[in-house]
Amino acid sequence: MAGKNCVAIGSDLRFGVQLQTITTDCPKVFKVHDKLFLGLSGLATDAQTLYEKVVFRHNMYKLREERLMRPTTFGHLVSNMLYERRFGPYFCGPVIAGLEEDGTPYLCGMDSIGAMETAKDFMVQGTAPESLYGMCESMWRPDMEAEALFETLAQCLLSGVDRDALAGWGSVIHVITPDKLITRTIKGRMD
Repeated sequence: MAGKNCVAIGSDLRFGVQLQTITTDCPKVFKVHDKLFLGLSGLATDAQTLYEKVVFRHNMYKLREERLMRPTTFGHLVSNMLYERRFGPYFCGPVIAGLEEDGTPYLCGMDSIGAMETAKDFMVQGTAPESLYGMCESMWRPDMEAEALFETLAQCLLSGVDRDALAGWGSVIHVITPDKLITRTIKGRMD
């Protein structure tokens, strides 16, 4: 979710196989660097593999270019990686959230073969996008400050999780601002 010179990304913490919960502290949002995060929903093994390959390519970029990758460049990198595997795709849906060098928020999502979609307000992915879209559309407003953005994303995420039997067990939310990174864990439904 985008705010005024800030962006936030969050996910629930449940890892399960169909209706069986395996663990309740599974990370689904990964830090690429201080101004860039990658959220991966879908098959956990594919998400882990994709994340490791993305980290490798980002590290190679840092060595070659001697700078961190911009969020737009990173979005195209992930899109290209997914499209390379279009005949045997990774079963995951990435969401990329970051701050550009000038402080503008960048939000990008894509399907399992890398078809990109950018947004100026919010991006959702996972098992319950319909309920998340409804909450985000009703609660998001332009130019929110970091604390208001966190509160809005937390309420949307917890409300969406409450309507989804395949999600839950709390949430983790990262808020990226030009000068700091805020990470908070929220308790949620425990069933």
